Parts: sequence; C-alpha cells; structure tokens
Amino acid sequence: MKKRFSESFKIQAVKKALNRSDVTTIQDVADELGVGNSTLGKWIIKSRNNELDALSSETMTQEKRPQDFTLEERLNLIIRSSSLEESAINQLCREEGIFAHHIKQWTDDFTLNHDHPVSSKENKQLKAEIKTLRREINRKDKALAETAALLVLKKKVHAIWGSDEDNL
Repeated sequence: MKKRFSESFKIQAVKKALNRSDVTTIQDVADELGVGNSTLGKWIIKSRNNELDALSSETMTQEKRPQDFTLEERLNLIIRSSSLEESAINQLCREEGIFAHHIKQWTDDFTLNHDHPVSSKENKQLKAEIKTLRREINRKDKALAETAALLVLKKKVHAIWGSDEDNL
C-alpha cells in the first residue's frame, strides 16, 4: 500500500534533511520521519528543480504550520501520541503535517516551563539572594587562595631552611 504525504510534510522533510547537522545522515532523517531514503532523495531533487515548491504555494496556505497549533491542540496531540510506538507517532505526525520532534518539544514545554510565573517582588528577592551568594563565594575564594599561598610558602620555607625539628 502506497503512503500519501502532504506537500507541506514533504517540504518540511526536505528542509529538515537539508538543515541537518554534520553528524546526521539523510538516512537518519528518513528513518526518523518514517520515510524511505530514496523517497526523501526524490523530494530533495524535486525541491531543487522547484517542482515541490510550485505545488506548495497553494497547499501551504490551507495547511497548518506547527506554530499555528493552539495549546489545546498541542496537548491533545501529546496525549494521543503518548501511548503510540514510534512508527505510529510518525504516521500521526504525517497526518497532522508536523514532525515527531515537534511533539517532543511541546511535551518538554508543557512539563518544564509551566511553573508559576515569578512576580517582580520574588524576582527582586531572588536577585538580592544571588548577589549575596556571589559575594560570599568571592570572599571564600579569596580566603582559599590566601590559604593555598601560605601553604606553598610554608613548604618553600621548610625546603630552603629545613624545619625546627631537624635542629633538635
């Protein structure tokens, strides 16, 4: 059975393949997206020949971009994908016109960044606390450096003149 991919998915896949890091291969990108390596290669060739972009101008206006999803839609996608395996997640992403890394990012955003907002009063208190802690660290660093210098000097003095115990 032949899989159908939306034009926006193809364009996003090509962009992801072309903007990959030096360590990542096209095969890795294709595997992550659940697309064949040769299929992704054909899409890249089409985009270079401007065949892919010509079709996309009409379809891109109708389809949603990842940043167009509301928080509620993002949460629903996270919930729907939570019990799925990777291949099923890729299929869901193709249907929605997004990548799996979008769902992972949205999950991180929901779990990590939704603490209570810090008020300006709390912010001032935290800044003051940071300032006092930095002062204390600087003071302790200076004391540690002085102690280390005294210890080195003591060892040098003992090496040059010997200790008092040697004279007894």
